[in-house]
Amino acid sequence: MLQFLKLGGSLITVKDKPYTLRQGILQQAASEVHAYLSSHPGNSLIIGHGSGSFGHTSAATYGTKNGVSSQEEWLGYAHVCRDARALNQHVLNALVDAGVPAVSYPPSSAVRCSNGDMVEWDTSSIKQAIQNGLVPLIFGDTVLDDRLGGTICSTEDLFLWLGRRFSPKRVLIAGIEPGVWEDFPARRTMMKEIHASKFKEGSDFITGSHFTDVTGGMAAKVQRMSSMVQENPGCKVLLFTGIPKGAIQNALASDIPGTTILP
Repeated sequence: MLQFLKLGGSLITVKDKPYTLRQGILQQAASEVHAYLSSHPGNSLIIGHGSGSFGHTSAATYGTKNGVSSQEEWLGYAHVCRDARALNQHVLNALVDAGVPAVSYPPSSAVRCSNGDMVEWDTSSIKQAIQNGLVPLIFGDTVLDDRLGGTICSTEDLFLWLGRRFSPKRVLIAGIEPGVWEDFPARRTMMKEIHASKFKEGSDFITGSHFTDVTGGMAAKVQRMSSMVQENPGCKVLLFTGIPKGAIQNALASDIPGTTILP
């Protein structure tokens, strides 16, 4: 069985403190991924992570998501790429140190967009990596764009592309919130299920992040993952908190409390 797991930027970094890693949480997550794989031989993972207070900080400064044209904006593009890669190295180190055979696939070197939409990404090497028991690691990153010059692809954008080619059984989005709130930031009512076919009907209840998030926050996550389950009817998406010890390992092995997105 193939699953996608996202370690959210809010989970592995302190999103309101630029360039601040949650080292303990990251190591805990990596250990739980290793424990799951060790107890479920033959199952496969693709792991992604957000940019948190690394890439989102510089991306907001330079407006990279909206396009790149001037010399200053291209320098900003390079800054965002560097910051996203810096966090990716932390994640890669944690996974490999925990015994997970993770291999990083930086989108900036392979993905191409047109007006913000992905149009090219050769994933044959990712397929071969999975076949050899490796764990591909992707992340939100800068990418070149035929019309905008440059932009940013979120992990959910990348998962959606990969979902069309690998048809995962489950997609797990681990953040700091226990699910999707109807009334964020009051946090009184959590949505246990979201049916993708009715997402637009209830989307007014879902807002973006109150931290710096240039890729749209929770609303964009739900929108992308609703598309995922509609395109892959055998797949379901779970959004949950990865903070408690054991949460990620348990989520990989079975359903746990959170918000489930269904077709």
